[in-house]
Amino acid sequence: MVSPSRRVEALLRKSGRADASEGSADQPGGIGAKSSGESGAARSGEVSAATPRQFAPEEINPHAHSRFGSYIGSMVYGGLDGIVTTFAVVSGVAGADLGARVILILGIGNLVADGFSMGTGDYLSTKSEREYYDREVKRQLWEIENRPDLQRAELRALYIENGYSEEDAARMIEVQTREKSRWVHAMMVEGRGMLKETSNPLYNAIATFISFLVAGSLPLLIYLIGLARPIEPDTAFGISVLLSGIALFGLGAAKVFVTRLNPIRSGLEMLMVGGFAAVVAYVIGALLKNVGG
Repeated sequence: MVSPSRRVEALLRKSGRADASEGSADQPGGIGAKSSGESGAARSGEVSAATPRQFAPEEINPHAHSRFGSYIGSMVYGGLDGIVTTFAVVSGVAGADLGARVILILGIGNLVADGFSMGTGDYLSTKSEREYYDREVKRQLWEIENRPDLQRAELRALYIENGYSEEDAARMIEVQTREKSRWVHAMMVEGRGMLKETSNPLYNAIATFISFLVAGSLPLLIYLIGLARPIEPDTAFGISVLLSGIALFGLGAAKVFVTRLNPIRSGLEMLMVGGFAAVVAYVIGALLKNVGG
């Protein structure tokens, strides 16, 4: 874990206000001064542990994982919801023994309608988060412009609370409050615990909708094939169960891109949840198949 003082030095170096002592590392008594008994390893090319590695500008890309990664969550959870809900419909109709035709009608209807609902919900949720963040930024900017001393005091208290020393907190405040945009960002992160939502609401919605349709169509795939080539109901349902189980485990394991947990555990967990939903739907269908008949 990087110490607070190291973070302060990095910020000061970035802003061009690092202590002059850094430039005199090779002078006697300086940071990089060597004792007379020290070996010549450093002079022969060995880098000191205190010297940070230098990277070429093309190697540094702080947004390298942000563009696609921000949509992985929507894709994974949209696909999981698509499989679970569609397979539950298939299981319920199979339990009621209503036939492949009814499975396709209800399954496709649920797939499109629920997928659209999921996509719309994701769009509105992401859009609301961005609007709320923008509103809080304007409010924070007003407070900085009208109550700067109070905002500095609050920022100082937050840094002290996070383990910075009085000296480091003062230096951090000096750096952060030099520009309003940086000051606002510091108050949003440290004071409100809010980060700007960078994903596009429309792209989120599309990712959710498409993943819902693709994953949710797997339990129906064998029944669509059955339109061209007749398949026994028990065989079709068994294949649907197999396809759904594989997809549930696969997408459950894919949650590691979001949760960073064990993929096997996540896959088995999702398989159990989806399987439980299917069993409940099947039992209800079986119990109600004679209702009204």
